[in-house]
Amino acid sequence: MFYQMNNMDDSKNAESTPEDGVIAVRRAMRVLEAFGGENAYLSLAELSRRTGYHRSTVLRLARTLALDDYLAQQPDGSWRLAHAAGWLGACYQATFNVHDVVEPMLRDLSIATGESATFYVREGNQRICVARIDGSKSIRHHVRVGLTLPLELGSPGRVLLAFSGAEGEPYESIRRAGYATSLGERDPEVSSISAPVYGIQWKLLGAIGISGPTSRLTSQMLIKHKEAVLSAASSMSRAMMGVRQDGAHRRR
Repeated sequence: MFYQMNNMDDSKNAESTPEDGVIAVRRAMRVLEAFGGENAYLSLAELSRRTGYHRSTVLRLARTLALDDYLAQQPDGSWRLAHAAGWLGACYQATFNVHDVVEPMLRDLSIATGESATFYVREGNQRICVARIDGSKSIRHHVRVGLTLPLELGSPGRVLLAFSGAEGEPYESIRRAGYATSLGERDPEVSSISAPVYGIQWKLLGAIGISGPTSRLTSQMLIKHKEAVLSAASSMSRAMMGVRQDGAHRRR
């Protein structure tokens, strides 16, 4: 979605309603958000295309951002992020608490499905339960935070293996589907469905999923909860990448 510039002078648009914020600041943020991990340098024309702003507006914003070292201009006229932008990223990484993102999303997933929701990460040949929200039902699957489990048994481990590049089946099928299910694989009384979670530059971070008793989570029920799990995985990936839920990290 592009933000189109109108023909009014920017000074007339310096402020808007409290709900919208200050337009000039938001426009400057859109210029910064136009850059990505794969785009070290962007021309003025490309910045204009990605933001939807007129070139004169982009140039004015870029020069202003360059005054405080958020952007820098190259000899060929293209622009790149400068050290002040990197400093902000470093500050964010230093103060970022994964549980502030993971636990609320696990809670939402648990509420949506009624089952226990868990986030696992890979460590060597095992998976570790990093965060867990128990389901609301009296009969549920219990796993304590910090517990290590095998990778090759259960849908979370299968997801971690598949999206780490494991060859053959069932990993090829899991990659095509985008998720994995398990019925009594690690524990004969437990079923689960999981999907991958990514971070910056699409690096695999972990697996999010739900689990519960096989008597309740049949194969049909697992498929019924598929969209909720995939949606949670997508939302968590965007959060880990620093993308707002409206997709505003990058404007094309």
